[in-house]
Amino acid sequence: MNSYLESVKKQFEYYKMLGEKSFEQIPEEKLFWQLNEESNSIAMIVKHLHGNMLSRWSDFLTTDGEKEWRKRDEEFDNDIKTKTALLSKWNEGWACLFNAITPLTDNDLEKEIYIRNMGHSVAEAINRQLAHYPYHIGQIVFICKIIQNDNWTSLSIPKGKSKEYNKDKFSKPKRKEHFTDDL
Repeated sequence: MNSYLESVKKQFEYYKMLGEKSFEQIPEEKLFWQLNEESNSIAMIVKHLHGNMLSRWSDFLTTDGEKEWRKRDEEFDNDIKTKTALLSKWNEGWACLFNAITPLTDNDLEKEIYIRNMGHSVAEAINRQLAHYPYHIGQIVFICKIIQNDNWTSLSIPKGKSKEYNKDKFSKPKRKEHFTDDL
């Protein structure tokens, strides 16, 4: 991997995969469960990510990232009713993101774009979302772990397995690759 853009695509793909592997582990009805009135369900988090992704990545280089048509407050209504609907929003959001970043070149990284009238280089705007989305995907993973408890299958190095994992990694020659290449 030689470029920043290749790296961020891999990072976004990794976090998308973490969300999907989490969804797979819980019963469908738990996607809509809220701990209390102030907490978000997994479906609400997905709906928020969807709204943010469509707003930020539609016409990414030419229009403000906070679109007039976005209804952010409604993203926190717990009104998605099925896993199919949830996955549709999830996939539509990610498709919008990847359609926006895939054609970018290194020359685009210093271009200025705006989010709520605040200037960002393209690289800064990407970094902003690369921090925002994993924040919410971490929430999804945490909720799923609470729901599954002892039935949770680790998405990274399982508890008590660090020594084995490191032994395997250090048994291989030094190399340059993205950490997700062997997942």
